[in-house]
Amino acid sequence: MASFLPQFQSIKTSSDHVVLAVEDVSDLWPVIKKGFEERLPFKRVSLNNKTRNPVLVDELPAEFILTTDARLRSRFPQEQALFWFREPYATIVLVTCEVKFTVSIALFQLISLSSAWLRPLALREQLDLDEFKNILKPRLKLIVQNDEREWFIVFVSKAPAHNDQATKMAKKVYAKIEVDFSSKKRERCCKLDMHGPDANFWEDLETKIMECIKNTLDRRIQFYEEEIRKLSEQRFMPVWNFCNFFILKESLAFMFEIAHLHEDALREYDELELCYLETVNVVGKQREFGGVEREDDQATLLDPGKKALTQIVQDDSFREFEFRQYLFACQAKLLFKLRRPFEVASRGYSFIISFSKALTLHESILPFCMREVWVITACLALINETASYYEDGLAAPDVEKEFYRVQGELYTLCRTKFMRLGYVIGYGLNIERSPVNSASLSMLPWPKPAVWPSIPPDASSQVLAKEKMILQESPRPKHFGIQRKPLPLEPSVLLREANRRRASLSAGNMSELLDGRPIANDGSGLLSPLSKVNSISMTRNLSSPGNFDGSIDRPMRLAEIYVASEHALRNTISSAELLKSLSSVEEFEQKYLDLTKGAANNYHRSWWKRHGVVLDGEIAAVYHKHENYNFAANLYEKVCALYSGEGWQNLLAEVLPNLAECQKILNDQAGYLSSCVRLLSLDKGLFLTKERQAFQSEVVRLAHSEMEHPVPLDVSSLITFSGNQGPPLALCDGDPGTLSVTLWSGFPDDITLESLSLTLIATHNTDEGAKAIKSSDAIVLRPGRNNITLSLPPQKPGSYVLGVLTGQIGQLRFRSHSFSKGGPADTDDFMSDEKPTRPILKVAKPRSLVDLAAAVSSALLMNESQWVGIIVKPIKYSLKGAILHIDSGPGLRINETQEIEIEKHEVGSQKESNLGIPQEDTLSTPSSEAKQLTLEDGKIKLPDWTSNITSVLWVPLQAVSDGLPKGTPAGTGVPQGQSIVDGLRTIALKLDFGVSHNQSFDKTIAVHFTDPFHVSIRVADKCNDGTLLLQVMLQSQVKASLTISDAWLDLQDGFAHAGKGDGRPASSLFPLIVSPKSRAGILFSICLADTQAKDEAKELHPDSILNIRYRISGSRNLGAHSPVAKELTGPDNDEAQNLTFKSAIELQRPVLDPCLAVGFLPLPSSGLRVGQLVTMKWRVERLKDSVENVASDNLDEVLYEVNVNSENWMIAGRKRGYVSLSTKQGSRIVISILCLPLVAGYVRPPQLGLPNVDEANISCNPPGPHLICVLPPPLSSSYCIPAA
Repeated sequence: MASFLPQFQSIKTSSDHVVLAVEDVSDLWPVIKKGFEERLPFKRVSLNNKTRNPVLVDELPAEFILTTDARLRSRFPQEQALFWFREPYATIVLVTCEVKFTVSIALFQLISLSSAWLRPLALREQLDLDEFKNILKPRLKLIVQNDEREWFIVFVSKAPAHNDQATKMAKKVYAKIEVDFSSKKRERCCKLDMHGPDANFWEDLETKIMECIKNTLDRRIQFYEEEIRKLSEQRFMPVWNFCNFFILKESLAFMFEIAHLHEDALREYDELELCYLETVNVVGKQREFGGVEREDDQATLLDPGKKALTQIVQDDSFREFEFRQYLFACQAKLLFKLRRPFEVASRGYSFIISFSKALTLHESILPFCMREVWVITACLALINETASYYEDGLAAPDVEKEFYRVQGELYTLCRTKFMRLGYVIGYGLNIERSPVNSASLSMLPWPKPAVWPSIPPDASSQVLAKEKMILQESPRPKHFGIQRKPLPLEPSVLLREANRRRASLSAGNMSELLDGRPIANDGSGLLSPLSKVNSISMTRNLSSPGNFDGSIDRPMRLAEIYVASEHALRNTISSAELLKSLSSVEEFEQKYLDLTKGAANNYHRSWWKRHGVVLDGEIAAVYHKHENYNFAANLYEKVCALYSGEGWQNLLAEVLPNLAECQKILNDQAGYLSSCVRLLSLDKGLFLTKERQAFQSEVVRLAHSEMEHPVPLDVSSLITFSGNQGPPLALCDGDPGTLSVTLWSGFPDDITLESLSLTLIATHNTDEGAKAIKSSDAIVLRPGRNNITLSLPPQKPGSYVLGVLTGQIGQLRFRSHSFSKGGPADTDDFMSDEKPTRPILKVAKPRSLVDLAAAVSSALLMNESQWVGIIVKPIKYSLKGAILHIDSGPGLRINETQEIEIEKHEVGSQKESNLGIPQEDTLSTPSSEAKQLTLEDGKIKLPDWTSNITSVLWVPLQAVSDGLPKGTPAGTGVPQGQSIVDGLRTIALKLDFGVSHNQSFDKTIAVHFTDPFHVSIRVADKCNDGTLLLQVMLQSQVKASLTISDAWLDLQDGFAHAGKGDGRPASSLFPLIVSPKSRAGILFSICLADTQAKDEAKELHPDSILNIRYRISGSRNLGAHSPVAKELTGPDNDEAQNLTFKSAIELQRPVLDPCLAVGFLPLPSSGLRVGQLVTMKWRVERLKDSVENVASDNLDEVLYEVNVNSENWMIAGRKRGYVSLSTKQGSRIVISILCLPLVAGYVRPPQLGLPNVDEANISCNPPGPHLICVLPPPLSSSYCIPAA
C-alpha cells in the first residue's frame, strides 16, 4: 500500500471537490449542462459527520463529469478501495424518448459494466411503451440491483408545448418509469421539461443529489473506519506499517475536507499525530531525524506541500523533522478554513516549544544553531500568517485577548532566539543587559553541536575586526556615576563552552583556555578594560594568517569564536532576510527593535499588559542608546510606573537612572526632580551612600534654582510623618496648643526646610475642609527620625488626624501624604494601610470650664455696705492667670475704698450647694485666711493658687434705694413678690482665662437686698377717752440676729401721741432682740387730732414714719451682716455700729366705723341650669348717718358695678348704674341683676362693687359665695315622636 504514496499525493493536489457522474450517449448533456452547473456550488446543505450527526455545510463544491472522461476510467480493485474518496458520489441517469435504435446499444453498455463502482449512465432515446417494457426496463433492473451505487433517473422531455400527442406520450413514459424504479421509501425519478416551467425540478434535483451524497459519504466513512481499526490493532506488531495507516487515515481526513466537514478532518489529523508520536520512537527502531538538507532551517508549519511525502519516507514511516511539520501544516490549513486563526497561533506556539525540545535532542547531528534558526522562522511565519487571517471582532473579547497574548509570546520567543544568535556572533555588547534580557538569555543554553565550528582559513581580517570591536566597545556609564555589576546574558562563559566542544582540544590549564585573560566575575565572558589593554599584543600576534594552520591545537579566542560562529551560521541560514538581519550591528538592532515592538504591542492588546510595559523598557533602551531621548523618556515613565506600582524596587533601580538622564538632557526639570526624589525613596541598600548623596545634591540644586515651571513635588515616599506615641493631644473648645509630630527623613544628609505646614482632617465631618498649621521657622531635618513642634490655633470640637504635609525647600514646594511605618507592628507608632489612622488631636465639645455663682442666696441689707461672695469654681481646667471683670448693675455700687478679699472655698460649706457641682480635690493647699486684692478698672487678677481650686471672692457692695419701705395693715400678709423684685440687684461678671486668655465666661448673678424688718400695723383697742392703741409688728427679713435699741414714731397729720408725746412706745422693753425670721411687736398710744387743710396735709406729712435704731449680728457666709468696717470717727465704737431703719406707715380715719354693708341674698332652691335665667340680688344698708368726709359726690346716689366673667355668664341688663340710698342710718336697697349661666359646673358668681366708696367703709355681711353649682341644661324632646 505504501507504493501508492506518490499517486495518493498527486490525487490530493488535483481533487478538492465532490464528483457527480453523468452518462450522455446521445449528446444530451451539452444541452442541459449549463443549467446543471449554474446550481454549483450547493448552498447550505446538511451532511452527516463521523458520528452520524447532521452538520450544516454553508457551501459544498461539486463537479459533473461524464463517464467518458479519462478521470473516471477503470482502476484496479485495490486502487479503487484505497482512493475511494475521489470516486463519484452519485450517478445521474438521463432518459429521453427520441431515438429508438440506440436503446439496445446503450443498455448493453450499462449492463456490461464490470466495475464495482457505479458509472454515470445517460440514456437519451425516444421509445414507445412496448420498447420500454421489453428492452429498457429489464436492463435497468440489472443495473440497480447493486446496492453500493447511489443513482437516480432524470427524464428529459423535449416534447413541444403545442404538440399534445408528444406531450401525452412523454407523460406516459415518465409515469411508467416512476412505477418501475421509485418506491414509497425513496423517489428515484425526476422530470426535466425543456419547453415548460422547471422551478420545482431544480429543487427536486438538488434534494436527490444531496441524498445520494449523504448515503455515499456514510458508506465510505464506515469502510475507512473499519480498515483503520484493523490497522490500529496491529500498530505494536512487527508487521506494522505506518505508511499504510497514514494513507487510510489521511484519505478519510481528505474526504471530510472535500465534503467541507473540517472539524472531522481536523480530528483525524489530531489522531494521526498522536499515533505517530506513539510509534515514531519505538525502541529498537533507529530512524533518521531529518533536518540536514538545504533550507530545512526554514520552518514549513504552514506549507504542507513544501516537501513531497515521497522524499521523507523512511522504511515503513516518515522522518520526524519533516512529517511533524507536515501534520501541523494540514491542521493549520483546516483551522484557517474554520476561521480560527487564534487557535492556529495557540497550537503553533505549543508545537514550536515541543518541537524545539526534539531539536535539542538531535542538536549534535543538525547544522550549527539549527534550533534557534528554525524557531525564529517558525515564529515569524506563524505570526504573519495568523495576523493576515485574523480580523478584529472575529472572536469573543476574551478569545481576542488570548490571541494577542499568544502573538506576544511568539514575538518574545523569536526575540530571545534572535538575541542568542546575535550574541554568538559578537553582538552581545549591543544587547541591553536588562533584567528581562538577562532572565531570558541566562536560562537559555548555548548551542551544543558535536564540534564547535572552526575558523575558516581566510578569516584573519574578520578576526581583527571582531577584536577591534571588543576593545572599542565599553559599557555605557550610568548617570549619577552609579556603579552596577552588569547582569549576565549567558548561562556560562562562551569562551569556555566553545573550546570545550572543539573536536581535538588538548587538555590545558585555564589560563591557556582563556587566552591568558582573567575570568569576569559576572559570568559574562567579556574582558575588563585593563585585561583588554594587556592582551592587545598577544591578540595581534596570534591573529596572523600563519597561525591559523595550527589553531586547532590551541584554544580559540573570543573573536575567533565569533568569526567561526558567524561563518557556520551563513551555511545554516537559507533565509536572505534573516542573514541580512545578522549582517551588521545596525541591521541586528533594527530587527531586535522590530521584534520587541511587535511583542510589546501584542501584549498591550492582551491580558498581559504588564509584559508589554516591561518590553517598552527594552525599546526605550534602544532609543536611549541612539540618543532619541524624547521617545525613551516616554517609555521609561511607563516602565517606572509599573515597577513602582508593583513594588519591584530592584527593577526600578535599574530603569529610573536612565529616565532621570533622559529628563535632564531634555531639560525636563520637574520630571528630573521627581525622578531624583524617587531614587532617594528606594531601598537604601540598592545604592551606595555617595550615590544617594548625589541624588540629594541634585534635588537641592534644582530647589534653589529658578525653575521655569515650578510644580509641587510629591515626597510621600521620602518624608513621612506620624504623631508621637501615647494618647492624642486633648484640648478644650477654643484652646490653642502645641502639637508634637515625628518626621522621618529618607535623605542621606541634613536638609533644610524653609517652611512646613501640616493639615488636620476632622474625622467627624468629611465635608469640612482640612485645616493647616504652619511652622514659621526653618527646620533642619536629619536623616531618620525628627521630632518637631507646631503651634496649634484653636480648633473646632472633634477628633483630628494628620492629613497632608506640605513645605518648601528653597523655591520648591513639596507635599507628603504618607504615614511613617517605623516601630514594631504591635505598637501604635506602626502605621499601615490596613490599620486605621490614629487620632492626633481631640478637641472636646463645648462644656462648662468654670462656674461663677453667688456665695449666699439669702438677702443682704439694703442701703448698707455688704460683702457679696462670688464663688469661682474651675471644672477640670486651669484658671492660671485668669482675670475677672466686675460690673455692678443699676442701684448697686462698689465700695472702692475697701480692698477685695479672696479665700479658699471650704469643702462641705453651705454655699457649695449654689453651684450644684461637688467639690473636687485641689492641687494646692493654700491657707484658709483671706487674701487682699485690689480692683483696678473694674477687673481683678486671680492669684495662681486659685487656678485649680474653688475660691470665694468677697466684694464690698452697697445696694441703694431712694424710697422708704411701706408698712402694711395687719392681716394682709407680706407682699413677698414685690419685696423681692424691689430688692433684686445684678452683677455682670466676665472671666477671661486660658493660655492666652482665649477662653471667656460671662455670667450675671443676682443678689437679693432687703430691709431688716417688714412693718405691719393694726389698731389693737380704742379707749373710752378716744385713745387708740396702735400695735406695730416687726418681721425679721434677714438671717441674722437684730438688736433693737430704740424706736419712735413720727405721726402724720390728723394724729397725735398720747401720754408723754415723745413718740416713744407705750412700754420700754429695749434692748429688744429679734431672732432671724422671727417677729416682735411694739405698742404705741395715739389719738385723733385736728386736721389741716387737705392740700397742705398732703404736702407736709402724708405718712407716718417709724424709726428703729438697731444693731445686726450675722456672718457674711450666711447672709446679712454688719456693714463693711469703716474707719471710726467717734469715741464710742458701739455707737458707730448702730443702724437706723425707717418705714412709712399709713394711718386712715376712721379705722373701726364702716358706713355701708353689702350682703348677697340666697339663690333659688331649685338650683341653676345652663340656659335658664336667674336673678342675682344684693342688699345695700347704711350703717350710720352720712358725714361730710364720705367720698361721694351725691349723697343720695350710690354708684354700683357688676363684675362678671363673660365666658361663664351673660348679663341681661345694665352692669353699671346708680341707685338712690337715703343718708339716714338703717336705710336699705336691693339691687337685682338678671343673669344667664353659660357653662355647667362650679363657677364664680357675679360680684357687686361700689367704685366710689372706699373698701374700708364697706362691710360684707353676709359675704358672697366663692363658687356656685350650675347644672347642665335639661334634655330636649322636640324631635321625639310619641308612639301611636
